[in-house]
Amino acid sequence: MNSFLMFLVRTGISFPVGALTWLISYVAFDQYFILSVLYGVAATGVSYFISDGVIKHQLMVRQGLSRKEYKFIQTQLKEANEKISRLNRHVFAIRHFPSFKQRIDLMRVTKKIYRLTKEEPRRFYKAEKFYYSHLDSLVEIAEKYALLSAQPKKNRALQATLNDTRRTLEQLSRTLEDDLHGILSDDIDDLHFELDVVKHTSNKEKDTDLLDESRRTK
Repeated sequence: MNSFLMFLVRTGISFPVGALTWLISYVAFDQYFILSVLYGVAATGVSYFISDGVIKHQLMVRQGLSRKEYKFIQTQLKEANEKISRLNRHVFAIRHFPSFKQRIDLMRVTKKIYRLTKEEPRRFYKAEKFYYSHLDSLVEIAEKYALLSAQPKKNRALQATLNDTRRTLEQLSRTLEDDLHGILSDDIDDLHFELDVVKHTSNKEKDTDLLDESRRTK
């Protein structure tokens, strides 16, 4: 479940609870209007945090994670989100138009890996290289590249360094694609299995139809 959907669920639960609390307090118990509003606000806040805890617990159970693992992964994702924001800022500060599409693809894959892990935290263990190594390398290289590419005068040595850095970014882009493929490996295997089942079922039905047709012609 993505963050926005979780927010909608929490809001959809807490606001009706708050409104009902206000109504009961004001109408049934004849409380002052302001006091009833305060009760309603308090009920909204309490129900929001309770529903948040229930949703997170269900997510942990569904993902097969302990509370400690879930908190650890959420901490790593928070740090990664900050790094991705920095990366995005530096990547699009680079002054090199021919590599613009490559940089767009780089950020697309980076955000895709993060989003998949955010929605299904157990995928974190398949993306540890990305979170512990590749993302840090990307941020560091992009930051230095953006700084150097912004220099008004580029001598031969600086231009050679920029070319080497671009090639390194290209290699890291391919590495990130491998990271994404690794995260999706189970999904790909499941899809292949489903396709094999469908093909097997389809072939079996064709064989049955041919057998029935041959029997009718005899």
